[in-house]
Amino acid sequence: MKRITVFFLLLSCLSFSQQKNVKISDLQPKSEDTVFPVVSYPQNPLVENKINTFLQVSELEYIPDSGGNPFKKVSTASNSYTSYVYFYSWKKLETPQNILSINIEGEASGAYPEEFSDWKNFDLRTGNYINAEDLFQASSVKTVNCLIQKRIKKRVDDFLTELKSEKNISEEVQEQIGLYESCFMDYTLNDVKYFFAKDKITFIAGRCSNHAMRALDDLGSHELEFTYKELEKYWSPYAKKLISGSEKVDGTSPANKLFKGKIDGKYPITVLFNGINEDNSFSATYWYDKNKQPINWRGKFAHDHFSITEDDYHSEELKQWIPRALIEADLKGNKIIGTWQDYKTKKYLNLELEEL
Repeated sequence: MKRITVFFLLLSCLSFSQQKNVKISDLQPKSEDTVFPVVSYPQNPLVENKINTFLQVSELEYIPDSGGNPFKKVSTASNSYTSYVYFYSWKKLETPQNILSINIEGEASGAYPEEFSDWKNFDLRTGNYINAEDLFQASSVKTVNCLIQKRIKKRVDDFLTELKSEKNISEEVQEQIGLYESCFMDYTLNDVKYFFAKDKITFIAGRCSNHAMRALDDLGSHELEFTYKELEKYWSPYAKKLISGSEKVDGTSPANKLFKGKIDGKYPITVLFNGINEDNSFSATYWYDKNKQPINWRGKFAHDHFSITEDDYHSEELKQWIPRALIEADLKGNKIIGTWQDYKTKKYLNLELEEL
């Protein structure tokens, strides 16, 4: 017993030691609408750079060190979502030593202004974003999806029972009952947000209501807590090492990762792949390191093969995007090797990328 206690005390000290080296401050220029995290990790500059690049490219559509105001696109609705996005606060959460979890609060103004809460989780050993599906064995993903769905269903069913037990059901309560009886509950790991704590992981699934019905939705988002012990038999080897504090890193999917390499062996580029959807589709942003101007990719990734389209412009006459290039490439270990073909000239250029 004494030996076990000493082990956990040592693990706790290691966790504190590593976590205290990670500092977060506000990305400048800060205002009441631009409170956004920037990570400092002097002991590992590569990890620091990867985390900040991911956050700024994915959330602000801004490439670090490219000049100008990093909040310009999101604050002027010139971003790809054509909605204003404001960031009000961030918080560093208490986690196991290998993990950095950041909560970001803000507001997005599209058809309607709406507050949001988001969580970003990073592997401090590599700087990579942590994908939910990478945490579980391939054979267990469906089981974990079912566990999440059952928790949501129980939460909704329990509240429906409470509503229906009222003696004199008002018109408002009847509307609430209709809302929850038609609630979408088939969320999967690909659909939920999540964050880590010292001994548990919390999944957050979307609420039952749309914006117009939100006033009736007393439940709000579904926050579902699972202890690490509850999920122990489903963890992937990667997750077991991540949570236990091991320095050994298992391979994970290319989703949400940064790659660096060259087109035609002479044009240095950096690529950030976004998450890969259940139908194998994905999007990505890449830029030439020389000019740091974002270029969008869209494509599919299946059986370690990428088929990607780089769009040039949208034709109003044809009502479709006109491609600039077509990319075919294979994932080989931590490298992506293939070709970049100019859509007009049909000329092929070699493409070689390596995971950062």
